Amino acid sequence: MAAIMRQLRKDANKTREEAATFAGISPVTISRIEAAAHNPKPGDIAMLCKLYALGDRETDELVTLARQCRVKGWWQKYDLPEIVSAYTGLEEEASTTQQYSVDVLPGLLQTEAYVRAMAAAELRTYSEEEIDRMVAVRMKRQERLVGEDPLKSWFVLNEDVIRRRVGGSGVMREQLEHLVSVSRCDSVDLQILPFAAGAHPAFAGGGFSILSFPEALDPDVVYLELRLNGLYLEQPAEVETYSVMFDQLRARALGPDETRSLIKDAVENFP
Repeated sequence: MAAIMRQLRKDANKTREEAATFAGISPVTISRIEAAAHNPKPGDIAMLCKLYALGDRETDELVTLARQCRVKGWWQKYDLPEIVSAYTGLEEEASTTQQYSVDVLPGLLQTEAYVRAMAAAELRTYSEEEIDRMVAVRMKRQERLVGEDPLKSWFVLNEDVIRRRVGGSGVMREQLEHLVSVSRCDSVDLQILPFAAGAHPAFAGGGFSILSFPEALDPDVVYLELRLNGLYLEQPAEVETYSVMFDQLRARALGPDETRSLIKDAVENFP
């Protein structure tokens, strides 16, 4: 919502002060709307759409989106910033996701035991209650992979992900068998980028996710997961760079059948 309203104002060549005067609100409110620091009022959005010369259909879509911004999602009740962030909400609204992971499995693919093992490896010591909430959130997120309107997901995993021993042999065997099972879902495409592929475009960087949304007005978002705060990229040139990079990674990765064979081979390394 913030990205859309910010871009619309720029396209209309209006200053924040001009937009605020027309809508009968303060320039600070415009700034807060465009910085995603304020739940916008549907009436304010309708006035801004009028200023930006949007049609009835686009206005209705944005007003509806403004109403949705004011409704709390299921994830907000967990109150655990390390696990529940703005990304959780974006993922819930997305129609497709493309994810490249370097050495940790994406949350959408993790088993409960894997989640607990990852929590135990963190610098901070979590309580059992907090870990239970982490598990609950991950399992709830994974519901998007199935159902009538599943999240179309394409994963490219560095081979290190399936070789690294997380939580012991039993945990990894279960996790890898789960990967094979999930890879057969209609909504999931899973590929392994093998060590044999050598250097590649993402070699010097970390993992990333590209989220796309069903509404044409919603721009794609690239998410970079960092230790303290995630980074969201929305500029078309930024999104295009990561989209091309993901295409390059897919081209270098093993196909679905070869990927399943490699994962099954990796299971043997965890007796």
